[in-house]
Amino acid sequence: MNFLAHIHLSGENEFIKIGNFMADGVRGKQYENFPIDIQKGILLHRAIDTFTDAHPLFRQSTKKLHSRYHHYAGVIVDMYYDHFLAKNWTDYHSESLSNYAANFYQSLTDNFPLLTPKTQNLLPYMVEYNWLVNYQSIHGLERILSQMDHRTKNQSLMRFATEELVAHYDEFESEFSLFYKEVHQFSNNKLNEL
Repeated sequence: MNFLAHIHLSGENEFIKIGNFMADGVRGKQYENFPIDIQKGILLHRAIDTFTDAHPLFRQSTKKLHSRYHHYAGVIVDMYYDHFLAKNWTDYHSESLSNYAANFYQSLTDNFPLLTPKTQNLLPYMVEYNWLVNYQSIHGLERILSQMDHRTKNQSLMRFATEELVAHYDEFESEFSLFYKEVHQFSNNKLNEL
């Protein structure tokens, strides 16, 4: 799961959302240095990643990309799934995606000192290019994938990944829809445990 899904799967607590969003930059037990709800978000993120990586539907999606993108296939499918979540946002949340995204960006800005350095550096680009909303269109997704590819010195070939998305669009969307129901239930249960 990528940014939008991780944030959405956090429920409505802004600190759990922040923790889940920035968890990739937190190693080992470093999470214990954050306020309790941010800790919960970090732990939720880790649980979601473990659930996702092992899930047959997610693996089915990545299998279509392995030959061209190798170990980047999972990252690309994460992006595809954020695209489908953004595109079908009204099926999953009552607030418009543009408002939801703006509120989340504001929450990050208001809590800037709590963010990891990696997240602090990422925030201006995320806001300027409005990543969460731009996931809705294939063109917006392609721009983000190209930026990610650039960071790998164009080794990942992610700039081309919308080609497979378009070629297998209905298949990917169907896999996402089935998977997201399951990961949403899993996340709700995990939040109750935390």
